[in-house]
Amino acid sequence: MTDDAVISLLIVDDHPVVRDGLRGMFDSAPGFRVLGEAENGVEALARAAALDPDVILMDLRMPGGSGVDAIRELARRGARAKILVLTTYDTDSDTLPAIEAGATGYLLKDAPRDELFTAVRAAAQGRTVLSPAVATRLVSAVRTPRGPGGEPLSAREREVLVLVARGTSNKEIARELFISEATVKTHLTHLYAKLGVNDRAAAVAAGYDRGILG
Repeated sequence: MTDDAVISLLIVDDHPVVRDGLRGMFDSAPGFRVLGEAENGVEALARAAALDPDVILMDLRMPGGSGVDAIRELARRGARAKILVLTTYDTDSDTLPAIEAGATGYLLKDAPRDELFTAVRAAAQGRTVLSPAVATRLVSAVRTPRGPGGEPLSAREREVLVLVARGTSNKEIARELFISEATVKTHLTHLYAKLGVNDRAAAVAAGYDRGILG
């Protein structure tokens, strides 16, 4: 696709006001043409097959069919469209599955208008586009040693593990991190599962063995 080609779009979002806003934005800008809209992942598959857009703007959490499922299925079908995720969610549980499923880019809905236009043009040319917050999360996930289940420790879980390695009690961890003891126990449960261990000592040992604790 050349820089001056008109880019065709499919907008997928469960909120009509968001779809209307995006359609108005792109229809008023040169170089873009909105072919259609869909309100969930299932409808997106049908609309993408019928309209064959250059770029699909895809929300993630939608009743009636998630964006990640749609991205995965579009990739399986060998769809020509590039998929640019546009959502309000930037957690690891949202960003990583979307990118792994085949999304070309990932932007947050608070992105400025010009940034969104630039991202769509880049996506249409097959270039990866990530918002700074998402890029930071992906780099962190890649650099974080993974447990048996393949899931990295979160930043908070790593903090808890560091304090456990220092011999800090749950009560002291709670006080230092400004969280409740119940939350500390929850973090411990999660990191135990990710490291494949059952107690504090084994967690510390696994932390050193996997390079999390240095």
